[in-house]
Amino acid sequence: MLRIAIADDHALIRLGLRAIVQDEPDMELVGEAATGRDAIALCRDLRPDVLVLDFDLPDIDGLEVTTQLASAKPCPRILILTMHDNEEYAIRVLQAGAAGFVVKDSSSSQLPDAIRKIAQGKMFISHEISEKIALRNLQSKKNTDNLVALLSNRELQVLIRIARGLAPKEIAEELCLGYSTVENYKSRILDKLNLRNNSDITRFAIRNQLINDS
Repeated sequence: MLRIAIADDHALIRLGLRAIVQDEPDMELVGEAATGRDAIALCRDLRPDVLVLDFDLPDIDGLEVTTQLASAKPCPRILILTMHDNEEYAIRVLQAGAAGFVVKDSSSSQLPDAIRKIAQGKMFISHEISEKIALRNLQSKKNTDNLVALLSNRELQVLIRIARGLAPKEIAEELCLGYSTVENYKSRILDKLNLRNNSDITRFAIRNQLINDS
């Protein structure tokens, strides 16, 4: 049974998080906090496996909470939950010691998956953010021999969506492209990376941390 704590200053959001956790048969809610300092105290007293932590708290923010908890032993696995769909926030908290970053606008089904994944020692980043980080990394690696750097930004966007299991029609609608254009991008991706099919694309994306390994 995974022992979960939540920290958010909005009572309605805590209520929603509580319901999500309590609906999962392998999870137990052990505590709640409305401030950063209370979250730190709660974790030190109750030692949850996972802390679902809002980034914007009224006293100290999620980055500071993460930094303080990361220096303590034992430290819970920390999943940041935030309205900020900005890769800068994600990079900062992940570097500070968080194991996951989920945007509040994401599907509610992402949260239990994220909790389980980070409890297993893995990382979890919302699709919206992982794509932005991948694009950012692509720009910084253009002068390296990294295979991802062979792809254009649009090819990378298509690759990520194929790896996530989207059909060509869905990709076309999401990226405002024609169906045949998506197929052309896919052909280029397969050729550039010497891959054969969608399964190869998915394995490539996981290996290069472009998507979460689910």
